[in-house]
Amino acid sequence: MPLYEYTCRKCHSDFELLIRGEETAECPKCQSHNLEKHLSVTASPIVSGSGPLPMCGMPSMAACGQPECGKGCCAFQ
Repeated sequence: MPLYEYTCRKCHSDFELLIRGEETAECPKCQSHNLEKHLSVTASPIVSGSGPLPMCGMPSMAACGQPECGKGCCAFQ
């Protein structure tokens, strides 16, 4: 069952919901169905003894310093 992130267009609240089957999302604050669904990023497991995971920023940030960063591909994938 997927966990989705939303922003309510009525009250601007940000929240996550676990959606089951044919359920429809509803803002827990104002009960509006006028929601914007966001792309969720999955968590990566950290293996004991390993270094920090590489993280790429937004294209303008070039966070990892690799030439591929910000061009639609990642050197770490």
